[in-house]
Amino acid sequence: MRRIYLDHGATTPLDPRVLDEMLPYLREVFGNPSSAHAFGREAREGVEKARIRVARALNADPREIVFTSGGSEANYLAVRGAAYANRDRGNHIVASRIEHHSVLDTCLDLAEHGYEVSWVPVNEDGIVDPRKVAALLRPTTILVTVMLANNEVGTIQPVREIAALARERGVLCHTDAVQGFGKMAVDVQNLGVDMLSISAHKIYGPKGAGALYLRAGTRWQPLNHGGGQEARRRPGTENVPGIVGLGAAAALAVAELEHETAQVRVLRDRLVSEVLRRIPGARLSGHPVRRVPHNAHFCFEGVAGGALLAGLDAAGVAVSAASACAAGSGTPSHVLQAMGFADELAAGALRVTLGRGNTAADVDLFVETLERLVEKARQKAPSSGRN
Repeated sequence: MRRIYLDHGATTPLDPRVLDEMLPYLREVFGNPSSAHAFGREAREGVEKARIRVARALNADPREIVFTSGGSEANYLAVRGAAYANRDRGNHIVASRIEHHSVLDTCLDLAEHGYEVSWVPVNEDGIVDPRKVAALLRPTTILVTVMLANNEVGTIQPVREIAALARERGVLCHTDAVQGFGKMAVDVQNLGVDMLSISAHKIYGPKGAGALYLRAGTRWQPLNHGGGQEARRRPGTENVPGIVGLGAAAALAVAELEHETAQVRVLRDRLVSEVLRRIPGARLSGHPVRRVPHNAHFCFEGVAGGALLAGLDAAGVAVSAASACAAGSGTPSHVLQAMGFADELAAGALRVTLGRGNTAADVDLFVETLERLVEKARQKAPSSGRN
């Protein structure tokens, strides 16, 4: 059976070129990068080269890059570190309702420990209005966190405008760029944010590696202690092969961004057009244009997304019914709920995320399989109102 991978928003395959750069650090270059001898220095060189590459990819200074275990850790380090360091200034945090759970749940936990959280709504396309952010800012506001691109519906947020509003009030701004980096230009100077999170495995790098951009001078404090690694910002022996892989993947993502996004956008547009044309009751979720180029998110009337996911999987096609971190929760997507979707329609959600290696033939086979599965599901559920 031919298998098709259309779930690049969950994770991407490791690029062979990235693996080639990692292999020496999995074999002969095994030293601890904190060791003073030659073995340690070799490992340290790999870490610092990666730091430079990630910094260049983001238009940052290498000293502003903190390596982490992934995007989720980078997110909660940013939010908690800013909250704790600025507690004497205030206790108010502003976050969008559609944040990744690593931000959402961190804010909820902080709310149980003396912090106040205001949730910015989104419109029906899943976009935050900067004016609504401004309306929530108070003298006690210490942090605004709004993701760059949503991990479910793919909408791109006006982070630059939001960061400017925060800066005018002396408020820190963080953005989760895990789903945006590698799919669009990400320049921390242009965005004007104080903190930004990325992950290697979303850009054809290894799992278990990510980074937090932490602007020089940002009032932030580490969450853990016990080592001097990462300039005392994140203690623990570094994952040298993973960090090397992140650096390689980041460099490739920037070098090939224009070519890759153009190719993927053509396939995505073909997929969206065919699904909407061939499947009655199909609805594209998120903004039709202001979205990352690899993402297509649909809701189908009268059909359970989980059933479609299972049917597609049986046919050899991999997609998601929600973001990978939220899949299996059994509850409607908080993103779709925030966008005003009724639970019944949100239950029919399907996220398709394309990537390197996908072809027009992959798209056509997916659409044909999906059309058949939707028709079959509706025939089994006459109460849906469709024949």
